[in-house]
Amino acid sequence: MIRVGIVGASGYTGAELVRILLRHPEAELAVLTSRSYAGQQLAAIFPHLSGCTDRVLEVFDAAKMAAACDVVFTALPHGHAVPVARAVLERGKKLIDLGADFRFRDAAVYEAWYKVKHEAPELAREAVYGLPELYRERVRGAALVANPGCYPTASLLATVPLLKAGVIDPATIIIDAKSGLSGAGRKLDLRSHYAEVNENVTAYNVGVHRHTPEIEQELTAAAGTEVRVSFTPHLVPQTRGILTTVYATLRKELTTGTLLDIYREFYRDEPFIRVLPEGVLPRTKSVTGSNIVHLGAVADPRTGRAVLLAAIDNLVKGASGQAVQNMNLLFGLPETTGLDFVGLYP
Repeated sequence: MIRVGIVGASGYTGAELVRILLRHPEAELAVLTSRSYAGQQLAAIFPHLSGCTDRVLEVFDAAKMAAACDVVFTALPHGHAVPVARAVLERGKKLIDLGADFRFRDAAVYEAWYKVKHEAPELAREAVYGLPELYRERVRGAALVANPGCYPTASLLATVPLLKAGVIDPATIIIDAKSGLSGAGRKLDLRSHYAEVNENVTAYNVGVHRHTPEIEQELTAAAGTEVRVSFTPHLVPQTRGILTTVYATLRKELTTGTLLDIYREFYRDEPFIRVLPEGVLPRTKSVTGSNIVHLGAVADPRTGRAVLLAAIDNLVKGASGQAVQNMNLLFGLPETTGLDFVGLYP
């Protein structure tokens, strides 16, 4: 059994990790920590886990965590994962970070966008960006995996195949994304109050969202040339889900069927990617609670643009499910182990 530790188990992504790992046949929960809720049962904080686990949240202790665990997940705000990573990696264990601290190969980019000094740029250079559909073989041999952000996961999976095929102009990419409220985390914020969110759709951090350089880093790697995108996120009045729409100019006239064929070929062996039939478009409800990605595309001959769509559950494929997918790769298990559940709705 893989002994698992979760640092930050009382957040939404931490609790989602617990939900998934409780049904994982090759993993056992060894240590769960929380700074805010230490000494309390996790099920008292998240009643949906009642009867599933009686684990008590603990204060983080590096030595205990490293001794008790084979792999540690960190679900922490940016700037807090570095000391945990050092402690775990120095003891020869593996770490999967669900935050932003190790996603950037250049620590200066992280510092510019997150306004925090990076305390371990050497670890950032060693970390593998954990998007299995792009970096599967690198993940297998990694000690430190940087789990992608939720918006980048959907944006990259929708865009990279056509970028690598050379059929879209990388200078024209516009990304419009909508996310459910759980993406903002459990912290108290006026923007997340019911009266502010209900019956309301709002754009936020326009032009300055911190997932922008993460998307650009990976699109640049895919294109082989520097890529800059316009990325606008929106908050919608639902709990889970991301729907991303990408617009890009086609380099030549193509049909919708051809765009979908490019997807099908690129993702032909991917267990979690579903390329929808022509005329059927992704919707968030269809992937809720699962690690599945729904992809769709439309070629617009009037404007000469491709319209690309992706739907994911932001807490599963956008965070905790993808982290478990990476764990499976690290330990030589089939990627679908513990993740072979479908969505919650028809």
